[in-house]
Amino acid sequence: MSHLDRLRAVFRSALNLPPGADVDGLEYRAIPQWDSLAHMSLVAAMEDEFSIMIDTDEMIDMSSFAKATELLEKHGIDAAV
Repeated sequence: MSHLDRLRAVFRSALNLPPGADVDGLEYRAIPQWDSLAHMSLVAAMEDEFSIMIDTDEMIDMSSFAKATELLEKHGIDAAV
């Protein structure tokens, strides 16, 4: 499973989305499930899944799935692999 697939799974799980739900274009608050509380759960799930620490600025900046992939790459995790 690629890092990108793992990230998709984290998004689906943290946001209580069905398996196979398309998350690639998701943006913060674009769906009711992605509210501020779910955002905190999502950040925690990403930290657990990828063994990284996301700081406050990164947490605020992570406003979409695309930004989450950029965040992983910033932490040395190539999402495409």
